[in-house]
Amino acid sequence: MCLGIPGQIVEFVEPTHHLAKVDVSGVRRNVNVGLLAEGPDKVDVGDWVLIHVGFALSKIDEEEARATRQFLETLGDPYEQELAELRASDIQ
Repeated sequence: MCLGIPGQIVEFVEPTHHLAKVDVSGVRRNVNVGLLAEGPDKVDVGDWVLIHVGFALSKIDEEEARATRQFLETLGDPYEQELAELRASDIQ
C-alpha cells in the first residue's frame, strides 16, 4: 500500500530541479516539489505538503498535516511499513 503522507519542508537542496528536504515523522528525505513550484500553492521552507511516491502533491496546513498523521497512525502496520520504506529509500 502506498499512502499519501504529510511532511514539512526543511530546506531546498536543488532548486533548479525542485528538490526539497522534507521531514516526515522524523525521517528526512528529498522530495520533488515541482508540482508546487509556482502559483498560489507555491511552497517554501516550513510549509507542509502531502507526499506520495517521492512527489509533493498538495500544500496543506499544519492542522491538516497533524490530523492526517494521526489518522495514518491509527492504521498501524501500513503506516509503519510506509515509514520503514521511506527510511530505507535513498532519493537523491
